[in-house]
Amino acid sequence: MTRRLLCAAAALALLSSLCVSSKADDWSSSVKFPASEQPVKLFNGKNFDGWEGNTGENGTPKYFTIQDGVIVARNEADNAPPVSNYLVTKKNYKDFRLIFEGKLAESPMHSGIALWGKKYEKDGQVYSYQGHLVMFPAAWGFYDLFGRNSIYKDDGRAKKADNGDWNKMEILATGHRIRLAVNGQLVADWEDPKPETCIAGPIGLQHHSNKIAQEIRFRGLILSENPEDHLITVSQ
Repeated sequence: MTRRLLCAAAALALLSSLCVSSKADDWSSSVKFPASEQPVKLFNGKNFDGWEGNTGENGTPKYFTIQDGVIVARNEADNAPPVSNYLVTKKNYKDFRLIFEGKLAESPMHSGIALWGKKYEKDGQVYSYQGHLVMFPAAWGFYDLFGRNSIYKDDGRAKKADNGDWNKMEILATGHRIRLAVNGQLVADWEDPKPETCIAGPIGLQHHSNKIAQEIRFRGLILSENPEDHLITVSQ
């Protein structure tokens, strides 16, 4: 009887630790959105419903996969993409709040979240992107893809907030203004001097062009449209 009780206690402890770990890995779902907003999960953790890109389907290269509920963008040195490509939502978004986590698992090349643009074909790569890019984590800042190039450089706040692992991020994109919070800190607040370029478009997860093996990971990806005008993950 005592042995059975000990085994049951050990199993319960293991289950409890697994539950705690699962909750720790689900930061985005723990974020409380304002009552006026209706957050939706862009990624269901199981498949690419609602997305399109280089997932190996329909003859595309297999750069994006799903591992343990995480979106993984990866290439080896022998199949490194010559052009940056994106996993993009099939739906367009204009004013939104996006809560997610991102991690650079291999190579120093940055990744990012593309927005306010469109799919763009470049040198045969049909899943490239023309529009704005919120870059992380090796290079922080904003970029205008196939346009003005660098449009905002990190003033040091993002680099300081970077934890070198799973960075917890919030993008608040409204009108022609982009705000970015990283690990509870406001690191960027920028208004585009060319508001006509801030158009509704798909959300894109960047897999940067490279010549070496690289891996970037994304999880969470919860979005609300027409959000309230304030960040919700910034520590007060």
